[in-house]
Amino acid sequence: MIRIDNVHFTYPGAGSPALNGLSLEVAKGEVYGLLGPSGAGKSTTQRILMGLLKGYNGTVDLFGQPIGALGRGLYERIGVSFELPALYLRLTARENLRLFAALYRRPARSADAVLAEVDLADAADQRVETFSKGMKMRLNLARSLLNDPELLFLDEPTTGQDPGRARVTRDLIRRLKAEGKTVFLTTHNMSEAEEVCDRVGFLVGGRIPVTGTPADLKQQYGERVLDVRLQGDATARRFPMDGLGQNADFLALLTGDRVAALHTLEASLDDVFIRATEKAA
Repeated sequence: MIRIDNVHFTYPGAGSPALNGLSLEVAKGEVYGLLGPSGAGKSTTQRILMGLLKGYNGTVDLFGQPIGALGRGLYERIGVSFELPALYLRLTARENLRLFAALYRRPARSADAVLAEVDLADAADQRVETFSKGMKMRLNLARSLLNDPELLFLDEPTTGQDPGRARVTRDLIRRLKAEGKTVFLTTHNMSEAEEVCDRVGFLVGGRIPVTGTPADLKQQYGERVLDVRLQGDATARRFPMDGLGQNADFLALLTGDRVAALHTLEASLDDVFIRATEKAA
C-alpha cells in the first residue's frame, strides 16, 4: 500500500535534511505507527505521502504506483485527519460534513453515518464553535471517513479526548482494519500505538533505524529478568532468566507457599522509544 525507498528531503534554507534516507513499507490492511520525537520528520513524511510536498529525492509509491502518477485521483482514495482540526466553526457538524462530501467525485457516505461512528450523532446540529477540542478532533476524524477511503492518515487522533472517548477512537481504528483499510498513524501516545498498531517505526534524524511489532520490540529492548513477589514482603526478588531452571534460590522459592506473583520484566513501548531514539541520535 505504501512504499518509501531512500527518500531525502531538505526544506529551502534549512541547514540539515528533514528526511535523510527514509525507507519504509506498509502492507494493505495494516495499521502502521510512525513514532518519533518532535522535529524527527513525521509531518514531512505525511505531507509527501499526501502529495503536498514535492522536490524530494527517492521513490514514493502508493497503491503500487508512483505517487505523481495518481494526480487528483489520490484524494478520492485517501482520508486524512490532521492534528489541528480544519473545520468551519459557524456551521454545524452535519453541515461541515455535507460541504466536504460535495468535494468528492463519487457519492460520499452520509454525514449522519460517520457522525455515529465517532460518537457525535447527538451533536449533529450543533455549531462547531461550541465544540470542545476533543469533539473537533472526532469531527475531523469523521470527515476523513466520508469517501470510504482505502488508506487513512491519522495524526494524533485522540488528542484532547478523555479516556472513554479515546477508547471509542481506538475501537474505530480496529474496525477499519477489520474492514481491510490501511491506517498510517502518527502519535506521541506509546500506549495507543502499542494497542492498535501491527507494526511501528521510530523516526530519528530523518530515517527509521528501529521497526517491528510492539511485542517484538518490547521483548528485544526488555530485560531477561523474572520478578518474584512474595506474600507479606513488599520487596521484589529478581532472577536472571538464563539458567533459571538450575537456580537453587529460585527453585527453593517455588517449593514454598509464599510466592504471590511472577512477572517477566519486558520494556514498555515508552522504554523502547527512549532507548531507540537515544541510540540512533
